[in-house]
Amino acid sequence: MSSNEALLRALDSVIDPELRRPITELGMVGDARLDGTRAEVTILLTIAGCPLRSTIEADVRAALLTLHGVEQVEVALDVMDPQQRAALREQLASRRTPFSDPASLTRVIAVASGKGGVGKSSITANLSVALAARGFKVGLIDADVHGFSIPSLMGIKQNPTRVDDMILPPVAHGVKVISIGMFLDSNQPVIWRGPMLHRALEQFLSDVYFGDLDFLFLDLPPGTGDIAISVSQLLPNSELLVITTPQSTATEVAERAGTIALQTKQKVIGVVENMSHLQMPDGSKMEIFGSGGGAKLSQSLGTQLGYPVPLMAQLPLEEALREGSDKGIPVVLSAPDSRAAIELSALADSLGQRPRSLAGRNLPMSLQ
Repeated sequence: MSSNEALLRALDSVIDPELRRPITELGMVGDARLDGTRAEVTILLTIAGCPLRSTIEADVRAALLTLHGVEQVEVALDVMDPQQRAALREQLASRRTPFSDPASLTRVIAVASGKGGVGKSSITANLSVALAARGFKVGLIDADVHGFSIPSLMGIKQNPTRVDDMILPPVAHGVKVISIGMFLDSNQPVIWRGPMLHRALEQFLSDVYFGDLDFLFLDLPPGTGDIAISVSQLLPNSELLVITTPQSTATEVAERAGTIALQTKQKVIGVVENMSHLQMPDGSKMEIFGSGGGAKLSQSLGTQLGYPVPLMAQLPLEEALREGSDKGIPVVLSAPDSRAAIELSALADSLGQRPRSLAGRNLPMSLQ
């Protein structure tokens, strides 16, 4: 093996932090040569202001120092020219997963609730991170345009990177994430009506490069408004996971979020009851918001939809869950031994057990 081949072989292990693919595969390696104990390489960044340039440089340096005899590494950072960017964009576009395609193997799960304040976004963030930690490729769309909170819950402070008309989503805890909040200068309100909301979701699905995913989660706004309808139109294969609390009032409202599936033809895969109880020091449970709401919702949805809608998890009220959310480190990572994290991890395991399959799907056929 020549010295240049050895350098490129070592650089195969360097993964672009945004595109999540080897920099050698993406055409990001320019000149590379080995001069005695000194390795020199030029890395072509997608844009001049690449926010993760220091991460790429450090990873390249670490990879080349693993080569036998290499004691010094010189990394030069340059920028792709328009032709190189166009070639990269064409390469990535050809590999985009069409989530609306009936043949897509990506499992799309829209997390819904009847009302706000039931912990829907925290649960979505934790499930995404837990599945990514298990080796799945996961994307997360913050579809709650008016009440976006996913960037904060995931600890994301960087903006998406634009490569011409393509958007590269930030990656947090192994999850590719996009939110309207990443495009705002501050915590300003988004005052949009139906058509603009639909267009925003449409752009997230078409202009953002997610690559091949095992799971795509959508954090829906509460209720059965414009976004819920748009999701059913743009992602007809999407499934619904309904979040509620034990309180009877919350359960009644959440039922509406589930029965929308009768009109949209989506499948409701289950119910999660959040804030189920508070664990007391003596081992007893204090049911602050009542009890039985999740089970009641599960039974009611199953009766109305005509198939079982299981109660998949009952999450306790726990300080660790709130603390992890405030820090931008979901509780499944920040406090994995907490009761909430154990329940969420079990739920993630349940979701991850279903293999990617085309069984039961209508595939397009063409006779030629």
